[in-house]
Amino acid sequence: MTFFEIISLVIGILLLVIAFMAINSKKLINSVLFLSALSMLAVVAFVLMKAPDVAITEAVIGSGLVTALFVFTLLSLKRRESE
Repeated sequence: MTFFEIISLVIGILLLVIAFMAINSKKLINSVLFLSALSMLAVVAFVLMKAPDVAITEAVIGSGLVTALFVFTLLSLKRRESE
């Protein structure tokens, strides 16, 4: 087994673990953070698969915009609940 295969296997297992943690998290903010970490690990996986264009797109849209949208939505929900 080569070093590349070991790294790919570890990243694949981490992707599964973080996905299950995001699903089973009790707090919504923790789920958002786990989904952000999942997107960043997907970026690493895409780079390892030699797909830099997909990795850049995932980094910008998946990790950046979607995470920001989720966080701002959660913050606005908390403000409405307190009012």
